[in-house]
Amino acid sequence: MNPLLPFEWITSLRFLREGRLQTLFILGGIAIGVGVIVFMSVMLTGLQQNFLRRVLTSQPHIQLVAPDQVARPLRTGATLVADPVVQRPSQRVLSIDQWQAIAEAMRTRPEIAVVSPTAGGSALAVRGDASRSISVSGIDPETYFRIVRLPDYLVAGQLRLTSDDIVIGTELAKDLGVSVGDKLNVTAASGVARTLTVTALIDLGNKGTNQRLTFVALRTGQALLGLIGGVTTIDLTVNDIYAAETIAREISATHAVDADSWIKTNAQFFTAVQAQQNTNTLIRLFVGLSVAFGIAAVLVVSVIQRSKDIGILRAMGTRRGQILRIFLLQGGLLGFAGSLAGAALGTGALVYWHAVSRQADGSELIPLIIEPQLFVAATLLATVTGLVAAMAPAIRAARLDPVEAIRG
Repeated sequence: MNPLLPFEWITSLRFLREGRLQTLFILGGIAIGVGVIVFMSVMLTGLQQNFLRRVLTSQPHIQLVAPDQVARPLRTGATLVADPVVQRPSQRVLSIDQWQAIAEAMRTRPEIAVVSPTAGGSALAVRGDASRSISVSGIDPETYFRIVRLPDYLVAGQLRLTSDDIVIGTELAKDLGVSVGDKLNVTAASGVARTLTVTALIDLGNKGTNQRLTFVALRTGQALLGLIGGVTTIDLTVNDIYAAETIAREISATHAVDADSWIKTNAQFFTAVQAQQNTNTLIRLFVGLSVAFGIAAVLVVSVIQRSKDIGILRAMGTRRGQILRIFLLQGGLLGFAGSLAGAALGTGALVYWHAVSRQADGSELIPLIIEPQLFVAATLLATVTGLVAAMAPAIRAARLDPVEAIRG
């Protein structure tokens, strides 16, 4: 032992070394507990980041659309013509009223990063005897690609969108038997038909989306859908993604549009994440309790086994406060050393799991995001747990009467 260490440290380390079997068992228990906490915390963080990355690169943070059309009962003066039975009207594809002014107002807001108008609707794609119902999105590539990162999903061709070009999903290409450079006949519900050239194939990671979603130039979309000079949506990205819902409500209150944020449209995900976080918290609680009881049990046994040693120390002039600190130090040291081993164990398990768990295309299943503050928090938690667990045995040891302890 280092003679420069305080008396309490020397005695605590000696007690732990002499009861090395008990020490190893409790260290193993703490290491497993901390390893589970680290593993699950990193997994949950990676899951959230993976979802955010996929969602926020494939859809706008906020989407502005025209308000729903509402039917009203017919009146003559102040009198109803007949007892009204008002049914919800079918929602036609309409342009946002005065969309240019609204888009310009959005560009002046400091919390909004990108504004991109879009003309979208349904159409029929035909090639030979094959036909498929599709969703056409007329976009401005310069701004839209800053919101939805289509270049990240490119499989073949070039993302070129002139007035006679179309970008389609890989599943639609299979269904229609087309590839880059082939022609498609696209007919909208308005009756307008265009022959467009496939310039690129994209894979958005969802079969249904790849079967329906197509992209054309904004003017082409407006012409197909009968929206000359109009747009059906205004897509926005914001600087603070978690403020999207608040900003959307403010926009709805100040402009004649409905604003849907990505938080609202993905409410089920947030419910699932909250449930996972609650589960993770409960697991941490039970792991912490099991570690605390394990440390307390080991130290209680240590106090019983070392009653005579404690009595001799007290008879030689060791104060109660020193005895108390000896056992508190044991609890803290066990928690600290176990947390270091647990952090290493959890990290090793994460690295191995990340290496072997892959998607079908060989890419990572969930990103491995290891934050230093997680290890600091786990170490502090385990050390504090060790100190708290050691409190009762330490108080019992400090209260031993030296004469009775020596007599046994």
